Amino acid sequence: MAVDALTTVPPFVYVLVAALLLPVVPRRAGHALGVAATAAVVPVAFLAPEGTFWVTQLFGFEVALFNVDDFSRLMGIIFGFIGAVAVLYSYASDASNKQTAYALSYAGTSVGAVFAGDWLTLVFFWELMAVTSTLLVWDYGGKAVRAGFRYAVLHGIGGSLVLAAIVWHYAEVGSFLFGAATGIAPGAPAILALAAVGIGVNVGFVGLHAWLPDTYPRPHVAASVFLCVYTTKTGVYAMYRAFPEGHLWIAYMGAAMAVFGATMAVLQKDMRRLLSYHIQSQVGYMIAGVGIGTTVATAGAFGHVFNHILYKSLLFMTVGVIIYRTGEESLKYVGGLWRKMPVTFVAFVVAALSIGGFPGFNGFVSKGMVLAEAHYKHLDVIWYLLLAGGVGTFLSFIKLGWYAFYEGSYDGPVRDANGLQTVAMVGVAALCVVYGLFPNALFAILPGNEGGFDYTTYTVGHVVEGLVLFVLGVVAFAVLKRPLDRLGRVPDIDAIYNPLAFYGTRGVVRAVTETYAAVDRAAVAATGGVMWAVQNPADVAERATGRYGAAGGDGANPTSLRADIGTSVLLLTAVVTVGVGVFLLT
Repeated sequence: MAVDALTTVPPFVYVLVAALLLPVVPRRAGHALGVAATAAVVPVAFLAPEGTFWVTQLFGFEVALFNVDDFSRLMGIIFGFIGAVAVLYSYASDASNKQTAYALSYAGTSVGAVFAGDWLTLVFFWELMAVTSTLLVWDYGGKAVRAGFRYAVLHGIGGSLVLAAIVWHYAEVGSFLFGAATGIAPGAPAILALAAVGIGVNVGFVGLHAWLPDTYPRPHVAASVFLCVYTTKTGVYAMYRAFPEGHLWIAYMGAAMAVFGATMAVLQKDMRRLLSYHIQSQVGYMIAGVGIGTTVATAGAFGHVFNHILYKSLLFMTVGVIIYRTGEESLKYVGGLWRKMPVTFVAFVVAALSIGGFPGFNGFVSKGMVLAEAHYKHLDVIWYLLLAGGVGTFLSFIKLGWYAFYEGSYDGPVRDANGLQTVAMVGVAALCVVYGLFPNALFAILPGNEGGFDYTTYTVGHVVEGLVLFVLGVVAFAVLKRPLDRLGRVPDIDAIYNPLAFYGTRGVVRAVTETYAAVDRAAVAATGGVMWAVQNPADVAERATGRYGAAGGDGANPTSLRADIGTSVLLLTAVVTVGVGVFLLT
């Protein structure tokens, strides 16, 4: 009876209902409702029996609105938990009911996507996720409006590619249900390429990634906590659904993302922009694991999804507290905050060591699984790139911690995190440590763990590897600190395609407008010429015979071969009319 109750309502319904109610209830009650609704997803995901539920019709096709397996279960657990934490943090950070309602609608559509049992339902929620996240960004106003527009355009393009791949998949397979085929139209390279690129927008493939650092630093600090969680990780989930057996080129792209994102992060002074590049970098490890495709690599990828959501949300919360208390976004204007903000500082240290993969923290567990499989499968290029990304990660967060919390002194009074911000940060930080020290707690909820993994977390080799990456990060910061101090804003690929798109679009609009105006002028002139000819047939005859104007002279004027504009238009109209008639007749 209890089991039946768990599958009575798809879990996304709880969150979306809370999103609809939140704007019309008092702020405290509304946020409490949001915490309860998102937290309710966790027991449903954890306890619901494996299987497909809520099989129904959508747009006339058979779909499954609630599908439970090891992958959707893991995604539901972490999406629900961190959603509740983010709502609590939003309340503590003075987010409005409207903003949190948008955030809950975003979280709810993401939950709907990962519990979908078919491609049509997944892409339906995928597109809604793009809309709701755009509204969340736009709600803040200011610079967030243009960034949100660019975000919407890119995700609209990506979603269109995914939709095209899914429609083509249906034409090949005859069903949208996941069980109808292994992945998306296996054996059809063009469909696979469409799906990979479309999903690649969401996960931040190199070259398709610039929306991340462009958008996530713009809205309210609490909105960034939601944004860093759902879009990219839902993309990783979709990538697995499309390529459940992996694909080597996807693994190489993941490795490239790890290095590129970490490199760009090192060059940033805007704190949330730095964190945004590290979303791309860390998602690169997940994509590499999905691409490698072995049981351990896939489990490592999804373990890294789980862990990344914990430590990345914690990083955005700690940086959010700095911005909330100081009003400063750039590392240039803060410093020495560890004395004034000890709780935030400790939470940051835990998150930084976790994302770097330091032994004893959760990132070490999942990142190590992907690295080990790349090494075991002799994918040496991927392995070295992932190691390089690890060095860049430590370097980035040593830099962030140094400038924000150690060097210098912030000029002005500042307080530490408030009570509820502290609860949110300490709770997540504790989990980062627990899953690092007790990796079996993580393994228990990972897909493919039925017979246990052929992987041991704490070996001498793995621990030495983690420590060496940390030491290299410290050395790299010592060597590069001075050049990094002098570095200004470093442009990304959007510095090329944003103005290209703007001026290119403006050029197209102007060309179309001018062409229309020219056609309009010609049509008006032609119509005027015809009207004049109808009203003045005698003048037309005289012009045609060259006798126009002779009656007023001495009769000795020679025939003129020059024609005015009216005659030219009339002749042009006649020639075009005859030409069109001949074309139609032949």
